[in-house]
Order: sequence, then C-alpha cells, then structure tokens
Amino acid sequence: MLDIPSITGIVAAAGVIIGAILAILELRTIARTRQMELVMGLYSTFITKEFQDAYDILWTTDFKDYNEVLRKGQLIRLRTVGGFFEGIGVLLYRKLVEVRLIDDLFRESIKLMWEKARAPLCDARQQLNLPGYARYFEYLYNETQKQAQSP
Repeated sequence: MLDIPSITGIVAAAGVIIGAILAILELRTIARTRQMELVMGLYSTFITKEFQDAYDILWTTDFKDYNEVLRKGQLIRLRTVGGFFEGIGVLLYRKLVEVRLIDDLFRESIKLMWEKARAPLCDARQQLNLPGYARYFEYLYNETQKQAQSP
C-alpha cells in the first residue's frame, strides 16, 4: 500500500508531465498563430493597389530578356513583384511558413508571374553575374508546383 508521501510524489510527477505537455501544445498554437499573422501580413501587401498595378502591368507586358525589361522601363515593377515573391521564397526555404498555406493563397499568382518573368530573371543572373538572383522566387515556384501535384 502507498503512503501519503509516495502518493504526493506521484501526483507531483504527473502534474509536471501534464504541465509540460500543455506547454508544448501552447507553443505549437503560438507558432501557428504567428505564422498565420505573417502570411496574412504578406497577403495585405499583395492586395494593395500599388502591388496589383505593378503585377498587372508586368503580366500584360511581354519580355524576352532582361534588356527588354530595361528598355520598357519595367525594372522597378519587376523588382517589386519579384522581390515580394523572393521574400516569401526565403521564408519557405527557412521553414518559417508552410508551403500549403502559401500555396492556398498565392499559387496561381506565383505560377503566372514566375512563368512570365523566368526568362528576364534568368538572363539577369547571367548579365549581372549574380547566379543567386531570384533563386528563392524560383524555389517558391518549384515548391508550390510540387504542392499542386500532391493530393
């Protein structure tokens, strides 16, 4: 039979274990909430008139290479839109956001813009001797395409 000190010890140990489990669950909830806030902040930028204007102009303009972007005066717009997606790509690469969440909000926009801007961005890598230029935008595109293929 257990005496009172033994029972007290068992209850205390159970309390510590339960407390640790609750703390871990709370930390997971906080991390998810923070991730959601981060992504919704990005989405708030994405839906601004300024960003949408830049996106729409790029979408409706044909570019075969980086020099054509320069000739058509669209470098700032390409940097604005490309930089936005580059930033999301960094967050995804560093595992600070889940691909499913990014995919749900931005998949088609990422796909359309990368496919539109791929040639001038890859050309810029060569011309500017910056092999990593827009690599996280490309990574973002590839990861969202993989996500699109998964059930």
